[in-house]
Amino acid sequence: MLFPEDFLHYVWKFRLFERTGLQTTYGEELEVLSAGMHNSDSGPDFQTARVRIGDTVWAGNVEVHVTSSDWQRHGHTTDDSYSNVILHVVYKDDKPLVLANGRRVPTLELQNRIPDDLYNRYHKLIFGEQTVIPCEANIGAVDGLTMYNWLTRVLVERLEKRSEAVITALNLNRGDWEETFYQFLAANFGFKTNAVPFELLAKSIPQLTLAKHKNNPLQIEALIFGQAGFLSGELNDEYPRRLKAEYEFLQKKYKLMPIENHLWKFMRLRPQNFPTIRLAQFSSLIVHSNHLFSKVLEIKDVKALRNLFSEIKVNEYWENHYRFDVESAPSAKNMGVASIDILLLNTLVLFLFSYGRHNQNQHYINRSLKLLEHLPNETNNIITDFVNLGVKINTAFESQALLELKNNYCNYKKCLQCGVGNKILKLG
Repeated sequence: MLFPEDFLHYVWKFRLFERTGLQTTYGEELEVLSAGMHNSDSGPDFQTARVRIGDTVWAGNVEVHVTSSDWQRHGHTTDDSYSNVILHVVYKDDKPLVLANGRRVPTLELQNRIPDDLYNRYHKLIFGEQTVIPCEANIGAVDGLTMYNWLTRVLVERLEKRSEAVITALNLNRGDWEETFYQFLAANFGFKTNAVPFELLAKSIPQLTLAKHKNNPLQIEALIFGQAGFLSGELNDEYPRRLKAEYEFLQKKYKLMPIENHLWKFMRLRPQNFPTIRLAQFSSLIVHSNHLFSKVLEIKDVKALRNLFSEIKVNEYWENHYRFDVESAPSAKNMGVASIDILLLNTLVLFLFSYGRHNQNQHYINRSLKLLEHLPNETNNIITDFVNLGVKINTAFESQALLELKNNYCNYKKCLQCGVGNKILKLG
């Protein structure tokens, strides 16, 4: 048989070996009362296990290896944390295990106790010729409850990892949730292509500075476009010239340094997504939304959350412009539903989760997951592959979880750590 040690961990954890007539390699009668808790940190593989050897019940740690000689190869001989192991579980006992103090460690050999069909299913998952994911032939038949429970877990894992960046930024902002939210929201207004310059823009002009001018939309627009580097050089139309005049005054007042204008990308973007239009929308959001993060914490209805963005109105200049001084056919410049949902997904969901996790408040964590259940699923190659395999996907809750599943489990063939893989291995 060909397998890594993880496979034996799985077999031991779920006791998927023949358990009748168990004996240690020294012929002592053995009964497994509890396999113990799987340990993912340093030290023995399973903790707080309970086994009966002969007439004595032992409680303690269990170490698992492919061969018993791996004990020495892995450096456990001189490691005191392994001195209280009550059972050594191996596939093949090729060398009796005796500790430095002379204690003989009871050993269970599994070489002839692992069912062939279990191994064959495992081998097919890990070493089969799949094109998308290891369990592509079986995942469509996995029951809904198993899928939901596992997708919930991997979705939380995804949000926990993403929330680390939020907490890091929060610490840099001295615990200011409003400022941190403002910075992340700005970055997400760039929709990947212009995420970096939008983030740099937000960091170049604090939200508190903008708040001082909320009653003057022209000054807000001047600060945003000026810091974005769009008000340098000669401008012809009256509107950008007014912006430039306002910005020159405010720049001196606050000693502002604009970001490099060349960072903004227009190529291969629909005009509706040009950074100038996104900046105009962002300016309007700043004008009409006081304490935006506080509002997000209060609003529970998805429609109301969408309205925070759908109701923003840009300056009338942009009705027939996509760039300064270049007139275009008239068109509405409101944010589309798809763009708004991306902002809800990448910013609001993340911050509700991060806020709840940071403050140990399950209410906001639950709200973040509920919001995902009310947002449509993303459409990309990974999601399309899962749909073609028979996986039902209707919401962002499922699509986000499946992205995590694919990128951090399927791609690394971590089927033994996956609830879906476990189900397939057990059922065949």
